[in-house]
Amino acid sequence: MRVVLVAGTTETAKIPGISAAGADPSLVGHTPSADAEIIEYGEPVRSPVTPVSPTGCPTPAAVTRAVKQLTGFDVLTVDAGLAKPSAAPTIDVGARPGRDIRESEPVPTAPGAFEAARRMGLALPEDELVIGETVPGGTTTALAVFRALGEEFPVSSSLPDNPTSLKEEVVAEAFEASDVEPGFAAHKPRRAARYLGDPVLPVVAGLTVGALENGIDVTLGGGTQLLAAAALARHAGANGDLTLATTSYLADDVPELADAADALDVDLTVTDPGFETHPLDRYDAGEAKEGAGMGGALMLADRMGVLDDVEAATLDVLSTLDPEAVETGTAAADAGGADADIDDGP
Repeated sequence: MRVVLVAGTTETAKIPGISAAGADPSLVGHTPSADAEIIEYGEPVRSPVTPVSPTGCPTPAAVTRAVKQLTGFDVLTVDAGLAKPSAAPTIDVGARPGRDIRESEPVPTAPGAFEAARRMGLALPEDELVIGETVPGGTTTALAVFRALGEEFPVSSSLPDNPTSLKEEVVAEAFEASDVEPGFAAHKPRRAARYLGDPVLPVVAGLTVGALENGIDVTLGGGTQLLAAAALARHAGANGDLTLATTSYLADDVPELADAADALDVDLTVTDPGFETHPLDRYDAGEAKEGAGMGGALMLADRMGVLDDVEAATLDVLSTLDPEAVETGTAAADAGGADADIDDGP
């Protein structure tokens, strides 16, 4: 079993209020590089930051790392436009960091990267592939790509309250900047990604197309960003069974997800990790929800019978990444237990 992490960046993430994938907007460029290192090594190595939301919600990469330790799956990281160097071993498909989608042609490398990723998918010696992504700001670019393809599907957010109006405003400005209309790229996925997307989307789509042509069972481990990649693959004419594996947090945030997946002939698998301990309880509060292959990893954990062990394993990972946050959560839990004992007394 191999999990492929497609990691890249877009300047769209720096728009204030768009993303929670970093404690500070100036640091979001480091997030994908750090995520790749955390999944590979258990902690940042070259990256100077550990990705957290402004309120302290840990990166989903910590969950994916925990499942990797529990199940032993192999990881392959694809550089799909990393803005910052990563110590994780990567495969280069010719993608470059994406510009703000409010600029004309923000991803000029999209067509070449799509084709390089397709050839990679054709060459992989796998029976099954799980593909995840890490790209801050990616739900906004996914929304733009949906509209470019003529699809009306919604997108989620890493924030508790989805800034839908802001995203729609940014997407409208993006169409104006590229002087195109919604639906202009129907059945032309490379064009959609080139003029309205980010560099991760064409790489995931190309890899998906090639893997399906290669007879590989493909699961997209993520949320609405990877549903947009599925739309690109379908608009490229890709046939074959395709699954979207996501978290209950994401599915609860997007009630239309099942219908959107069905419209694209994509099977949907939803896994609830049941996180309760701080800081993982931030997921249940609506933060992050998905990313860095988390949904796909949880699907594998459930399949292999270790889902109940994921929370403790993730806390072990976090004890290295952010010991203070885990200690605070443990102290709070202990205090709650003591109070419960008092309340239950005679």
